[in-house]
Amino acid sequence: MTYPIVVYGHPILRKVAEDIEKDHPGLDQLVKDLFETMYHSEGVGLAAPQIGKSIRIFVIDGKPMAEDEPELANFKMAFINAHIVEKSGELKPMNEGCLSIPGLREEVNRESHIRIKFFDQDWNPHDEIYDGYKARIIQHEYDHLDGIMFTDKVNPLRRRLLKSKLMAISKGKFEADYRTILPGQKIK
Repeated sequence: MTYPIVVYGHPILRKVAEDIEKDHPGLDQLVKDLFETMYHSEGVGLAAPQIGKSIRIFVIDGKPMAEDEPELANFKMAFINAHIVEKSGELKPMNEGCLSIPGLREEVNRESHIRIKFFDQDWNPHDEIYDGYKARIIQHEYDHLDGIMFTDKVNPLRRRLLKSKLMAISKGKFEADYRTILPGQKIK
C-alpha cells in the first residue's frame, strides 16, 4: 500500500518515535509499504513518521544514486529500533531534500562516520559503522525518528530566510507527484 507523505508543519514530524517489539502488528507489511511509498515518491529513504507512524523504523534504497555513488547500488535495508550511538569525522556540507518538505533543497553539514545499532526486517540485531553517503542518508532518515527535519540543521541566517517558504509548504503551496497530508489534516 502506498501511503501519503506527511508534510512539514504536521506535529507528528516533531515527535520522538517509539521503539517497537518484535511482534509489532503488521510489521512485515509496514516495511513493504514504506519501501513502496518511498519508490512511488521517488525517494532514497523514508521514515515511519513521514507516513504518520511515530515508531522507530526507516527504510533506505540507495540504488537511484548509484550512477554517481557506486557504493550505494546494493544499499537497501530496513532499520528497526535504530539508535545512533556514535558520530565522528569531519562535518561535510551537502545539498539535501526531503519528501516531507517538497521542492526545497538546502546545504546541510553532517558527520562523515556513524555507528548505529538496529534490527533488520528479520529481527537480526546489527551494530554497524557507516561512512560517506551511506552515513549521510542514514542520519537524514534517523533524524525523523527524533523529530528533527533537515532544515533544523541549516545555518541560522539561512533558516530565517527559509521561514516563509516553509510556512507556504505547511499551507499546501507546493507541487509534488505524490499524495500528501498537510498540518491539520487527519492521518488515517
